[in-house]
Amino acid sequence: MSDALLIAGVDEAGRGPLAGPVVAAAVILDPARPIAGLADSKKLSAARRERLAVEIRAKSLAWALGRAEVAEIDVINILHAALLAMQRAVAGLSVAPAQALVDGNRCPQLACPCRAIVKGDATVPAISAASILAKVARDAELRQLHQRYPDYGFDQHKGYPTAAHLDALCRLGPCPEHRRSYAPVAAVLHTLIQA
Repeated sequence: MSDALLIAGVDEAGRGPLAGPVVAAAVILDPARPIAGLADSKKLSAARRERLAVEIRAKSLAWALGRAEVAEIDVINILHAALLAMQRAVAGLSVAPAQALVDGNRCPQLACPCRAIVKGDATVPAISAASILAKVARDAELRQLHQRYPDYGFDQHKGYPTAAHLDALCRLGPCPEHRRSYAPVAAVLHTLIQA
C-alpha cells in the first residue's frame, strides 16, 4: 500500500472528567474495508460504540491506544496530558503513518506530519474511529475503577462532574484516581484541610 494512504486518525477521551486517565487512540483505516456508521463517539449510543469498536479493531490496518495517568495530568495539565496520550497512541501503531489527522486545534509532537482538524471526529472517518476506540477503552477502565471505588458511581458518570459525582466527592473526599488539579476536587481537598 502506498504511504499516501497511511493516514492515522487521532483523538482522545477524558479531558473533562474529574477522575481517571485521559485515553487516546490512533487508527489507520483500511480503504479496502470500509466501516459504515463511523461518527463522533459522543453522538453514538454506548452499545453502538461497542459494536463499532470491535469492527474498527478487526478491519483497521493498525490501531493503538495511549494514555496519560492522573499524576501526569496533575503535573503537566490536561491539555499537555492529552497531547502526550496522543503521542503515545501514534507511537504504538504497528504501521508508521505518513500523516496524522488530529481532532481539535492542537497537534502533539509526532514523527510524521500532523494536521489538527476542529470537529474532525464528526467529519474525518479515521478520527471518528479513534474517538470511538478511545471512548470505549476509557469507559471500560472507569467501570473497572467502579469495582475498586464503588461509592463514587464511576460506572454511571465515567468521572464527569455530574451532580451525583460531586455529591459523592463532597461526602467521601477524593479517591486516589481523582485529579487534584481540577477545581471541584481541589475545593473539596481545601475544605477537608480546613476542617
